[in-house]
Amino acid sequence: MQNKLVSLVGLSRFSGSTIILGLALSAAPVHAQSKPLPPVVGITAAEIQTVLQHKGTEGAGVDRQIKVADLGDYKLGVGVLYRGPTKPGAPVAAISHSRVTEAFYIISGSGTLVTGTAVENDRAFPPETEFVRLAVGPSSGGVFKGGDRRPIAAGDVVIVPAGMPHGFDDITDHLTYLSIRPDLAGVLPANYVHPALRK
Repeated sequence: MQNKLVSLVGLSRFSGSTIILGLALSAAPVHAQSKPLPPVVGITAAEIQTVLQHKGTEGAGVDRQIKVADLGDYKLGVGVLYRGPTKPGAPVAAISHSRVTEAFYIISGSGTLVTGTAVENDRAFPPETEFVRLAVGPSSGGVFKGGDRRPIAAGDVVIVPAGMPHGFDDITDHLTYLSIRPDLAGVLPANYVHPALRK
């Protein structure tokens, strides 16, 4: 039986640093690799800020995919999201992605992550929707009816499995976070680069 080792290397402090996405995939010892390893993909703090400040027709929504690394057997996307204040007592929007798990790393701000399967008026987003095409694959959204509530703040990491409805509440100022997205289903565009970073 072949085992696969997946290791995420170097998710360091955001300020003034670079995020390195080096994933080692191995079905055999390193010295017996039958195909070359994919290249290491880096995302600098300056690139994250550039993407956050981007205005344009592509890549200017709430969910901004920065890069998608093609790692052979699967892809890995990294996006950045900025959310402004939520309205106290307002219904909490729920979204779920059927094929892509997300790991959130909170850069700044705070709020409450709401999760759970009790969602009303759940409807699929059209496949041509930008965040569906570029960031998270097939998705649906509705409104939470209850749900589990988890406070989140800068430095926290939360893993949201594929198919799990999630949303945000209690954001008094803002919430900025990275979303790291392993794509084993092949729904993300290989080697995508945000338009603000294309040369």
